[in-house]
Amino acid sequence: MSDPVGADDLVYVAQAHAPQKEIQAVEEKKESHLPINEKETAVVSAVPSIHDVHDDGREYPTEEEERTLRRVSDTVSWTAYTVAFVELCERFSYYGTTAVYVNFIQQPLPAGSTTGAGYSGQSGALGQGERTSTALTTFNTFWCYVMPILGAWIADEYWGRMRTIQVSIGFAMLGHIIIIISSIPPVIVHANGALACFAVGLVIFGIGVGGFKSNISPLIAEQYKETKLFIKTIPKTGERVIVDPAQTITRIFLYFYFMINVGSLIGSVAMVYAEKYVGYWLAFLLPTIMFGICPIVLFFCRKRYTVTPPTGSVVTKAFQLWSLALRGQWSWNPVTFYHRCKSTEFWDSVKPSRLANKPSWMTFDDNWVEEVRRAVKACAVFAWYPLYWLAYGQMTNNLTSQAATMQLHGVPNDIINNLDPLALIIFIPIMDQFVYPGLRKMGFHFTPIKRIYAGYLLASASMIAAAVTQYYIYKLSPCGNHPSTCDEAAPINVWVQAVPYVLIAFSEIFASITGYEYAYTKAPKNMKSLVQSLYLFMNAISSAIQQGLTALSTDPLLIWNYGFVAVLAFVGGNLFFLCNLKLDKEEDELNNIEESAYLGRNAGEPGKIEA
Repeated sequence: MSDPVGADDLVYVAQAHAPQKEIQAVEEKKESHLPINEKETAVVSAVPSIHDVHDDGREYPTEEEERTLRRVSDTVSWTAYTVAFVELCERFSYYGTTAVYVNFIQQPLPAGSTTGAGYSGQSGALGQGERTSTALTTFNTFWCYVMPILGAWIADEYWGRMRTIQVSIGFAMLGHIIIIISSIPPVIVHANGALACFAVGLVIFGIGVGGFKSNISPLIAEQYKETKLFIKTIPKTGERVIVDPAQTITRIFLYFYFMINVGSLIGSVAMVYAEKYVGYWLAFLLPTIMFGICPIVLFFCRKRYTVTPPTGSVVTKAFQLWSLALRGQWSWNPVTFYHRCKSTEFWDSVKPSRLANKPSWMTFDDNWVEEVRRAVKACAVFAWYPLYWLAYGQMTNNLTSQAATMQLHGVPNDIINNLDPLALIIFIPIMDQFVYPGLRKMGFHFTPIKRIYAGYLLASASMIAAAVTQYYIYKLSPCGNHPSTCDEAAPINVWVQAVPYVLIAFSEIFASITGYEYAYTKAPKNMKSLVQSLYLFMNAISSAIQQGLTALSTDPLLIWNYGFVAVLAFVGGNLFFLCNLKLDKEEDELNNIEESAYLGRNAGEPGKIEA
């Protein structure tokens, strides 16, 4: 295929620059000397107080009302709740399966066991040690967050969200089955063969998880169709309030995340006990059965869902647009180049209305250019997330291993991390019903950027707590700085880990949930899966960084591991906030840009599944 932006495109850019500005300046200069009569003055003065009332009969707020009226969320369609239930089942299967990975890989098969069940002792199977366990669980996270990009691209360009989700379910189901095979008694007793089988299942499972994950969150959000602020009167009190679609999307993703953690909690707790008292084959089988509910629910509700159809070469056009905007902006001075790319003229110059002779591929309108500009800004926000996910990722490996070196009092070491989803289930409704409304009544606009910043700081605090706990484990363990090889636990109650787990849970409410929301609200309608996948991809980058820190994931270096991650989260959070202060002030403006009429190859029909 030829280069997407040819040499002739320089002409298009040139036509959109200085002459237009000069003409506007001359016109403004002329108009500034024209007198305004009394009638015209009265009309101009009245404009700010006129409500924007559309054909739908709704009253739209003025700028003054946007500043003064209380904002509330809208009602949500029942179809959104069915998508949330599907996510609950999928997360039950994912977290139920992965909850036992650490012990399955790290710990040896108990003496005389053919299932891996530990009963009164430690469950295990492959006996590969902590470093291999950390490496494989980190790879699993990396793989599951790389694959969303492929799933999003296929969904947005070719298959649509629903078909991509169904195919992804097929891949994940196959991966589940292979993982079950690795744990059945005739296989599990041969550690090398079981490890190879498990690794194959891990790869196939990750393909399905990735394709599912990048499309399920846009699917739930697009069940809500409003995009503009409007005013309603509360019948009981007569209070006039603004119904804010952004706050409605916030609520949708809060409860979407709530359902994620209900599935996570039930799946993780149940499978840990299945692992301990029956064996790994049951711990891997039950999540597979639960996962089988997903395609059934989606099939029966398929005609009720609002879905965006596949749109062809939209991603290609976005890159062509960006390439065209870059023409004439290059500079050997990186500061100059940066400022040129950040200027409003960078995108304004390639709007179709500014080009006298448009390229043949430019079939979209000016509003779509604004949507792409907004999506690029969102991706810049996501660029800082790997430093956050680095702290979050400690839950899935190192903190589980840390628990095994403490006094468990009969509790399996890999059940303690369920304090995280439990805290989320408790505090998400509290945040939605009391904290966020309370902050709005106080006049504090807790914007997405501020929430994400708070999430970074809490993640850093969580890692500081983990480092302090590790210090006392080394200090009090009978084996000193090597407690993981010690037969006797350090005399510290394992529930001390509640501190880092609850802190990381609060950080998720602010940073992780807001990331889902930000990816959806800032993406063009026909690129929502792709932008969501780029947000998820930051977790994969974090996992790659974690692979580089694997050398610290062993005794006696674990204090350095937690401390280093705490510093990265703190420094990254502060740099994130400083770099996005301007974007924070533009939040309402970005949410209220006019939606483009451009969809792409297919117009589609709301409420109809893609063919």
